[in-house]
Amino acid sequence: MTPILYSFRRCPYAMRARLALLSANLSVEIREISLKNKPLELKVISKKATVPCLQTEKKIFAESLEIMYWVLGKSDQEQLLDISLKGINLIKYNDGPFKTCLDRTKYHAHYDNVELAVEHKIAKEFLSQLNEELRTEFILGEKRTLVDLALLPFIRQYAFIDKRWFDAQNWSNLNRWLNSFLRSKSFAISQRKYPIWNPGDKPTIF
Repeated sequence: MTPILYSFRRCPYAMRARLALLSANLSVEIREISLKNKPLELKVISKKATVPCLQTEKKIFAESLEIMYWVLGKSDQEQLLDISLKGINLIKYNDGPFKTCLDRTKYHAHYDNVELAVEHKIAKEFLSQLNEELRTEFILGEKRTLVDLALLPFIRQYAFIDKRWFDAQNWSNLNRWLNSFLRSKSFAISQRKYPIWNPGDKPTIF
């Protein structure tokens, strides 16, 4: 069977899964869902019913990094999996403290006792670290890796909370890296709009 990817265009987790698929040049049936009205088909295969969720013939992958590793394990044309322990730790920090900070900043009205100054400090420390790492073209050196694809959607989301503020920071390397991504063909393809999937629809291939 053709693998099926349940996706949501604006979700950064789903975005990085789609970026891995593009790098690997692997095709899937994409099913764009509504987060407010999740299809039964997704709920049946995933207890969390979150996106991205990849359904293959033998296994269900309900975490974005699992999807990325599986996809690149099939076809790693760019050798994106060639990463160091430092790269793994950057992904862990991005998915942990930085993602928490991102949510508490972007959706602060939904949380109790948010101190935006504290959240800005946490974000600035991480983003400043990335700016230093990006003295080379990519985070781990002169070629892009899994780390770049895993982090880019989240840095993009944070930047657009207040793009004027973000651009005003002394992060020339980070801005160069992010803007190059935003102008790339892979970003444009990954962000194509698809209609919400309904049972019985003709398959859409991504």
